[in-house]
Amino acid sequence: MGAKKNFVLDTNVILHDYKCIHNFEENDIYIPIIVLEELDKFKKGNDQINYNAREFVRELDDITESGDFNKGFSLGENQGRLFIITNFDFPTKVKEALPEKKADNTILATAYDIAQKQKGTKTILVSKDVNMRMKARALGIPVEDYINDKVTNADIFSDESYSVVNVDGDLIDQLYSTPEGLDIDKFDFKNSVAPNECFILKSERSSILARKKEDKIIRVSKKEKSFGIEARNTEQAFALNLLNDKDISLIAITGKAGTGKTLLALAAALQQQETYKQILLARPIVSLSNKEIGFLPGNEKEKIAPYMQPLFDNLNVIKNQFSAQSKEIGMIQDLQTSGKLVIEALAYIRGRSLSETIFIVDEAQNLTPHEIKTIITRAAEGSKFVFTGDIHQIDTPYLDMNSNGLVYMIYKMKDKNIIWDWNGTILNYAPIAFEATNLLLQRFGYPTITFEYYRD
Repeated sequence: MGAKKNFVLDTNVILHDYKCIHNFEENDIYIPIIVLEELDKFKKGNDQINYNAREFVRELDDITESGDFNKGFSLGENQGRLFIITNFDFPTKVKEALPEKKADNTILATAYDIAQKQKGTKTILVSKDVNMRMKARALGIPVEDYINDKVTNADIFSDESYSVVNVDGDLIDQLYSTPEGLDIDKFDFKNSVAPNECFILKSERSSILARKKEDKIIRVSKKEKSFGIEARNTEQAFALNLLNDKDISLIAITGKAGTGKTLLALAAALQQQETYKQILLARPIVSLSNKEIGFLPGNEKEKIAPYMQPLFDNLNVIKNQFSAQSKEIGMIQDLQTSGKLVIEALAYIRGRSLSETIFIVDEAQNLTPHEIKTIITRAAEGSKFVFTGDIHQIDTPYLDMNSNGLVYMIYKMKDKNIIWDWNGTILNYAPIAFEATNLLLQRFGYPTITFEYYRD
């Protein structure tokens, strides 16, 4: 146990995790009164940050119900005290550097003032705002990111989504003729094999796609297909195989734009529509230009429609695989009409219990760890949850590659038999766009697309 410290919390930390005040062990927590004023602006609404603001205020009300604001409030056994700062001296150094008295500058001034008045105790500002942290450092204020739910080991997100393993050719022949797979003990793997790990087994005369399933190694077809969508490379073959596995109830699919993450998940869901009572697709609403959906015209459904359009686009890609009079098109229309296939905003998931549902959450990299936990706890018996996203393309200001909910979930669940994660390679489904796509990929330093993966 190190020396006791003071931590001053920025508003965004509370909006990120409303239970954050309990994660600082024996250290004291200071909350500037301006933070409560900012939280007041977020109390109304259905998004996670609105829920977090309300829950924190309720908890703060319970903590401060009895006690002395000057002496602070106990946070519990082996924890520090909580102080609400209402009076402080606005330091000249901060005033000269940041003369405008806006909320961020007031929080900085509060942290600086506490540090000056308690020089025997280190005072640290905690903020998820990168610009706020830079301003604090410029003023000589110790500052940290809120790292309680950050992933520290990013090695699990390597570019290789599978490995190549050399084996005896007879084992490959046996896998081709044994659909149920072979006992893993027959294979001499040099490294431990993770649950549901995928790999290419290679001998001098042949090769085969395979994966671990429980205590067996099973074959994966190079031409995996679901509802008209066929795997176009090794990664997609693995993805479809696992998406269609009824024993895997939690799947994460990561990869850059164009890898077919959502399309594969939706195709697999339609392929299994008889297994589940409902197919539910959702994505978080990330407003642009600081404009909330209330600024958009129309009713509730019309407001969220532009945000859900990418999901409808993927559904249209699948529809285009069939003729207008085909039974598959009729089935999709019946699913939508009956409410068995639903596309909606993620905000409406709160409070629901999803049994016998395949639930696809798109753009999951824009969710916080707490939001991911909230979604997973909605799962009831017989459900499968699929999270897709690009961990390098985050649209929310206070999340990064190491702190977003998708990464957090993969890191926490990566050794469980019920989960599989896939890191795709760039692949665009529109053949006529290959040449133009390659030019863009070259410009941004990404590998280009080839037809090499199409060989069976």
